[in-house]
Amino acid sequence: MNRIKSFTVLLILLIIPSIALAGHKHPEKWYQQQWCSEHGGQVEVILPDKTRCDCLTETHAIEFDFGPKWAEAIGQALYYGLQTGKKPGIVLIMENEGDYKYWLKLRRLSYMQ
Repeated sequence: MNRIKSFTVLLILLIIPSIALAGHKHPEKWYQQQWCSEHGGQVEVILPDKTRCDCLTETHAIEFDFGPKWAEAIGQALYYGLQTGKKPGIVLIMENEGDYKYWLKLRRLSYMQ
């Protein structure tokens, strides 16, 4: 984890083999449940302002999103981190090889000083 000014962004990569079908292999909620369960977190935690954090662990407020929504994930993760007092994190769901470019964009932010 690298510090970005006053917050830390946890980048986690889920690589799924490329598929020829339109749409997603699994819904976002499936990835949330799998990852959050494996990391001892709570899924879909309702915050005081009625927003929902995808996964809340002991140390992180995690936002899950598919590759093309990488930029939206940043704002949501930062907001959930602010609301919970935990480090913001992102699990970027990449279902095909073309999504790698989104991970590269997101990763560049983690190296900002």
